[in-house]
Amino acid sequence: MAEEQHHLPPESASPPPQLQPQNHPPPPKMCPDHKHRKNKDAYSSNYHQTSHSYRALCTCLTILLLIIGATALTLWLIYRPHKPQFTVAEAAIYSLNATSPPLQISTTMQFTIVTRNPNRRVSIRYDRLQAFVAYHNQAITQQVMLPPLVHGRRSSVAVSPVFGGVAVPVSTEVLNGLVMDEAYRVVRLRVVVVGRLRWKVTGLNIKTGHYGIYVKCDVLVGLKKGFVGQVPLLGTPACKVDI
Repeated sequence: MAEEQHHLPPESASPPPQLQPQNHPPPPKMCPDHKHRKNKDAYSSNYHQTSHSYRALCTCLTILLLIIGATALTLWLIYRPHKPQFTVAEAAIYSLNATSPPLQISTTMQFTIVTRNPNRRVSIRYDRLQAFVAYHNQAITQQVMLPPLVHGRRSSVAVSPVFGGVAVPVSTEVLNGLVMDEAYRVVRLRVVVVGRLRWKVTGLNIKTGHYGIYVKCDVLVGLKKGFVGQVPLLGTPACKVDI
């Protein structure tokens, strides 16, 4: 007799265990004082970094300006230009006539003007030089244009312009004073040179701007009535140069 087999009902599969949500504690809330201190520390750090950058930049600029200033001062001390020197070497009077009326002086005269560059490292260039002759602070000749002059280092240049040829109106004081000086055979005249100049540093190709120049040379000339030609210069003519 066959054994009775008892079949047990299959065990039902147990459901997978469900994960229970874990209750993590919430992050601790930052107190207002701590948050303010953290923001303050970050701001302080950025401020110090920015301040340090500004200080470094200012230091670099200061050092650069000091170097440029020291270099400029050194170059100026080495190459600083000196004023040119002027003198009147010779004089010749071909005519000197006073008429009244009208009150005029008509003259023809010539002066040799010597200009010297005393600089060892700087050359000089003159532009638009003009000259005239004055008596008692009043011009008795028209202005004469001089040629452009270039001075090398420690060099001298001489020009001999001819003044006059055209009658110039003068005051009574000038006319009477000239007649009196002719009687004493000594006439005080002033040769005036005006124009512009600039300096150039030799070897560095550095040029300055234009500067005005005003030269006054007071001369005493011996004069004999009726004499024509070169006249003696009495004393050493003194020339004052203003830049």
